[in-house]
Amino acid sequence: MTNGLIIKNTGSWYLVRTENGKDVECKIRGNFRLKDIKSTNPVAVGDRVCITLTPEGSGLITEIEDRKNYIIRKSSNLSKQSHIIAANIDLCFLIVTISQPYTSTVFIDRFLASAEAYRVPVNIVINKTDIYTPEETEYMEALCSMYEHIGYPCIKISALHNEGLDLLREKMRNNITLFSGHSGVGKSTLINSLIPDARLKTGAISDYHAKGMHTTTFSEMVEIPGGGYLIDTPGIKGFGTINMEREEISHYFPEIFKFSDKCRFNNCMHINEPGCAVRGAVEEHYISESRYKSYLNMVEEETSEKYRK
Repeated sequence: MTNGLIIKNTGSWYLVRTENGKDVECKIRGNFRLKDIKSTNPVAVGDRVCITLTPEGSGLITEIEDRKNYIIRKSSNLSKQSHIIAANIDLCFLIVTISQPYTSTVFIDRFLASAEAYRVPVNIVINKTDIYTPEETEYMEALCSMYEHIGYPCIKISALHNEGLDLLREKMRNNITLFSGHSGVGKSTLINSLIPDARLKTGAISDYHAKGMHTTTFSEMVEIPGGGYLIDTPGIKGFGTINMEREEISHYFPEIFKFSDKCRFNNCMHINEPGCAVRGAVEEHYISESRYKSYLNMVEEETSEKYRK
């Protein structure tokens, strides 16, 4: 029996780095299932596992240690199930762009709410600062100001020109850091700049719909020189709510949760109830309108999902 860390998932095989630094190709033991998680992948990159070595030199995953956190998205093929992107994450960099392609605040807010739900700390990294018009730069500054006020650090970088990357390197040191974001925001270029040995494929933006073409198929962990790991993930096109009760969604918007204490009713949904402190805070600009709209969008989606069921 050997302990190790899952550093790569190819769909059918898992690459496990054992405590003595050896990489072993492993499969999951036939009857191995994770309790209480309806997931298309019972084991994910970042999981700490126990393996039994076979005479041929491969391994069988027999046990998984408790996760401190994980991040999931809706499975692309089975909408009722989730897909675990990665587990045991110290920090997540959500890479966003103001244009080419545009990252909407709805996408950012859904990602942040999901990360809050699973206790994953997030920094917002705004890439491609070298290409923005004065208007786009102004919008970027406003965005940073809003998210930093809520408590999400924002870092402005240009991966292409190697600007602002030292701060990322500093934050990544000795941590397991997840990189996520839409396809086309420059994740692969950024990772190649941070870790030249990573040699990840970079893909051109598709001119047809100004969205990135997928270049990463499975999550993979790359060792950082000097300590720590980086997890690259497939580009995410959408981010649905997973296993969230409609009544819980406001808990994952820190500023909405803060004001909800002052609502007249303790089961207030902050939609049209009398004496709602959250709607009052939106009107007085203590809570940004875009964040409130994202919240309503998620509540609406969860309601219609339940109705369909």
